[in-house]
Amino acid sequence: MAPAPTRTADGVLVGANGMTLYTFDKDTAGSGKSVCNGACATNWPPLMATDLDKPAGDYSVVTRDDGKKQWALKGKPLYYWVKDTKPGDRTGDGVLGAWHTAKP
Repeated sequence: MAPAPTRTADGVLVGANGMTLYTFDKDTAGSGKSVCNGACATNWPPLMATDLDKPAGDYSVVTRDDGKKQWALKGKPLYYWVKDTKPGDRTGDGVLGAWHTAKP
């Protein structure tokens, strides 16, 4: 089995770069897509997957509007926040009341 696309640090999920990951309330779990595209995805970069990545455990892969692939946890797409500048930053938690740190 391939390694998970995330790891846990201080109780939240982080990407391979150590940066905090987030979920978006407007995404519908299990829908297989992300509603954060265009300018939204500029501010909230998706945790990208490759065409070769396969779902495993609680992780799945969703297809974005541009046809690219993104990792999801329990059906919810995962994102970074452009204003987090270093590992451990969690400045995106609570933005617009719709963005939340992703928890394992």
